[in-house]
Amino acid sequence: MNEVSLFRLYVLRAMYLFIVVGLGVYLWPDVLDPEKHWELMKGQASCMLAAFSLLCILGLRYPLQMLPALLWEVVWKTLWLLLVPLPQWMAGRVDESIKPSIFACSMVVLVYIAIPWRYVFAHYVKARGDRWR
Repeated sequence: MNEVSLFRLYVLRAMYLFIVVGLGVYLWPDVLDPEKHWELMKGQASCMLAAFSLLCILGLRYPLQMLPALLWEVVWKTLWLLLVPLPQWMAGRVDESIKPSIFACSMVVLVYIAIPWRYVFAHYVKARGDRWR
């Protein structure tokens, strides 16, 4: 009943691959550079995204089991878009320095499309949780 089609699994795998390759090209050269000097927040965010990309490698093999990683991506990017740039845009004063981040985070729409939402609802919302004792 709540089976995910093979096509949907390949869409999920494509999303994981997109993330792995994108962060591999964009982020990992800096992460692996021993000479790189990080400011605190940039360093934390880069390490967080590096860890996320490693988890997405697991998503290539286990696309449904790694859905929580994609859900985390959806939640943080959506929150950031709603709480940081949206109020600036509504006030008519979007800072030029934030535009690249807005573009990068707006790619979350692809994750929304890739996630099998019926499966998420059936397994994370509707299903019984694990016992507490």
